[in-house]
Formats: sequence, structure tokens, C-alpha cells
Amino acid sequence: MNEIELRQQLLLFQEESYREFTSSLIPRSKPLLGVRVPILRKFAKEIAKGEDWISFLEEGTEEYWEEMTVKALVIGYAKADLEVILDQAAKFIPKIADWSVNDSFCSNFRAAREYPKRVWEFLMQYMDSGQEFPLRVIAVMLMNHYLTENAIDSVLEVYRQIPPVGYYTQMGVAWGIATAYAKFPKQTMAFLKEDYLDDFTYNKAITKMLESYRVPLAEKEMLRGMKRKKKK
Repeated sequence: MNEIELRQQLLLFQEESYREFTSSLIPRSKPLLGVRVPILRKFAKEIAKGEDWISFLEEGTEEYWEEMTVKALVIGYAKADLEVILDQAAKFIPKIADWSVNDSFCSNFRAAREYPKRVWEFLMQYMDSGQEFPLRVIAVMLMNHYLTENAIDSVLEVYRQIPPVGYYTQMGVAWGIATAYAKFPKQTMAFLKEDYLDDFTYNKAITKMLESYRVPLAEKEMLRGMKRKKKK
């Protein structure tokens, strides 16, 4: 499937009601057609299996949110040398402009589990980027692929160091910390008590823990009492 064929398929599967619903959830996105994500995944898998997937990523149109999402998914599905995958990721990350494309890219980036050390090194180059979505990529990628017994302390240390550049960076870190708490409450609680985080990120992390079905009810009252009060 090439970019022309993809556009034709996207137009066939667009739903106006879904477009209106999704548009309200994704501020700052490119224009939406209203195609559901499972369909986009199907297209991405087909493209990733072809010989021209790199040409699709580098030359294919990016007019619509759906096209950006398909590209985000293709990078994760493609089977190639790791450095080729990382090269395409490095070209794609600066183009990310909304949380949905960001998180689709991160959740589907399977190379992180196959080559955790090299991908970790790749991600760390964005720590000093000073840019909202490259920093969110770090936060969400670590949450999706590195919350393990061996890596939890290193992940929390990175969350401590990620600068709070923009709302979506802060929310990505908060989400990651809340997920870390659900999996590793002892280590994450110790991290929270060290008072590393800015108030907004800290309180959002607590809120997400309170909303999580993976956090026991018995712990939620304690967490509720840990929220920081707004400074006058």
C-alpha cells in the first residue's frame, strides 16, 4: 500500500460522528478524517510488511492525523536492523504535535523490548531537547516498556530529571509515575516522598493513582492526603 492507496482507504472508512468525537479529545492535532484506530493499525501492518515502508515514512503525506498515526505505528511494526528503525524514529519524533500520535508511537515501539539498552540510550538524547513532545516520548516510552523489577529505580530517576516543559510533558511523567506506583508501590512511594517533582506533576500523578483500578482502595485515602495544597 502506498500513500495514494492509503488516502483512498482512509476516505472510505471515515466516520463523521467519530471525527467530531475524536477532534474534541486531541487538541493541536492535524485535521481528522474520523477513522478508527484498529483500522489504522491494519493499514500500518500492511505497509510495514512491504519493501517501501521507509519511502512511505519519508515521503508519504502527513496532511491528516490518521496519516501521522499510521506512520507512528509503521515504525513499531517494521522489521529491520535496529539502527534503521532508530533512524526513522529520530526523523519522526520532531514531527509529533499531539499526545495521541505520541502515545501510539511509544506503545507500539516494540524495539524497546527487544533491545532495551540501545533504545534507552537513544531516548536519553532527548533529555536536553527542551521540547514538549520529545520529552513526553521519553516518559511514555519508559512507562510502556521499562517498568520492570530491574529498571524501576532507573525509570524513576529519569522521571525526576525530565524538565516540566509543557502540559503534555508533565502529564506524561504523571501518568508514568502513577503506573509505576501500581506496579512497584514501595519504590514509587519512596520516590514521591523525596519531593522531587513540581507541584502540578506531583498532584496529577496522585490524581491518576486515585483513578486507577490497579491501586487498592485501602491505599487511596492515604494517597488523597498526600496531595499538595496550592500555594497562596
